[in-house]
Amino acid sequence: MNDRIKRYLRQGEGDMLDYKQEISSANKIAKTMVSFANNKGGTLLVGVRDNRTIAGIRTEDEKYMLDLAASFYCKPEIPLQIIEHELGDKVILECIVPEGEEKPYAAKGDDGKYWVYVRNKDKSLLASKIVVDVLRRQASNRGTLIKYGKNEEALLKYLRENERITLQEFRKKVNISKWRASKILVNLISAGVIRNHTHEKTEFYTLS
Repeated sequence: MNDRIKRYLRQGEGDMLDYKQEISSANKIAKTMVSFANNKGGTLLVGVRDNRTIAGIRTEDEKYMLDLAASFYCKPEIPLQIIEHELGDKVILECIVPEGEEKPYAAKGDDGKYWVYVRNKDKSLLASKIVVDVLRRQASNRGTLIKYGKNEEALLKYLRENERITLQEFRKKVNISKWRASKILVNLISAGVIRNHTHEKTEFYTLS
């Protein structure tokens, strides 16, 4: 086993690494691909079980599914690098997903619609509208001009005194619409002043 694969197996799944025993669905694997592309890129190890043991693959079937997912189930299309590794009598695939240059990337769901996913530790989670807007802003390379009004000041004061805040809490605190509150959060995240935390339950925000 080469050092690179040993390192992947020691590392365990996380923001930039995912193990797949097999690829059974192109649209499911597309979710993982777009979550990597919307982050800093990542690697799929195909033919590896969750417990880090080697299962091996049916090489051509798996390659076809990976290419199909990247080409037809991801929007924009994602350019993959696929490397075969022979480990004894078994083969695994190292599928490298680069960080995307055209964020946000979306995966086609069972409903035929495209949905944006982001990576949180070892999970690919559906992105909120705020996260989608932040990704779009980052991809546009436009600078973010921050106007500190009373609402921004109230938010930052609250976060200096409290650990976190949600969109709903921020709206209620300063008594503004969801649209205005979202716009302020997108601006402050894009400028690096606050951070968003995407979780399976409720997204929240903290000072950077």
